[in-house]
Amino acid sequence: MPPSTVLCRVRRFSIHMSLTLPPHHIRSFFDALAASERLCLTSLRTHARQTPPPGCLVLRSGTQILGLLLPEHARALVAVLGHCDLQGADVVWNTQDLDPEHRSAELQAALRRLRDQGRVTGWRDEDFGFWSGSDPNPNPGQPAFLQVERAGFRFLGMMSHAVHINGFTPDGRMWCGQRSVHKATDPGLWDNLTAGGLAAGETLARCAQRELWEEAGYRLVPKHLLAAGRVRISRATPTGWHDEMLHIFNLCLDSDFVPSNQDGEVQAFDCLSATEVMTRISSGQLTADAALAIAQGVLTENHP
Repeated sequence: MPPSTVLCRVRRFSIHMSLTLPPHHIRSFFDALAASERLCLTSLRTHARQTPPPGCLVLRSGTQILGLLLPEHARALVAVLGHCDLQGADVVWNTQDLDPEHRSAELQAALRRLRDQGRVTGWRDEDFGFWSGSDPNPNPGQPAFLQVERAGFRFLGMMSHAVHINGFTPDGRMWCGQRSVHKATDPGLWDNLTAGGLAAGETLARCAQRELWEEAGYRLVPKHLLAAGRVRISRATPTGWHDEMLHIFNLCLDSDFVPSNQDGEVQAFDCLSATEVMTRISSGQLTADAALAIAQGVLTENHP
């Protein structure tokens, strides 16, 4: 193994972490950026975590902070969740004596009531896990503090985890996918090559492998996938407080690769130059998460 490379072994394959110069795919993309465009990407990382709206309440169980609730969400949650009440600027859910299974079942039942009231939308029948909000590394080998329907995470303002993959061509362009207009979140906006939430019990490596196939029809070649760190994003959305840890990977693609969506969640793909990517970012055509993932992937590789 060359001294410039470290292998992070995850399940059946390895994720390569570059410690020196990035591959020419990524370097070519970076070199094509104007100085002002590089500053724009830097600014995206600097301002990734926004200030919560006034009046938000902290959701906690004992000393464990779970999330951040909009005022109207706090009132609705207290009305349907047992052992839960308002205490000053906190919503306190007294379940510290419950095990993760019973804690999850209690909160899931409350979220279903809120779904039936039309307050929680975009229900997917897919659970996300919640670990300590201060822990950037989800560990599916250890029980999560709780796991509930992914659509409830924004309503509750709980931190979720997602994998984002930037796909670069040998000539320094980037493949981007347009989200289906039928998606519950950010319909019609553009992402990087592929992105997806980390399901409960799933490793980052498995999530990357799954999302690449489902969204882009790509069977992962492990040596082509480069870890590019992580970055946390938080902002207010129409459905609640979005708080997510983005785990970023860069993928070096062959020149003849053309993505093909398999699950109906991506309606189009474009292979874009660095300037075209930046134009779509500045015009708001890319999701905020995808734009941040591109900034993290490009700047981390070129300025470790």
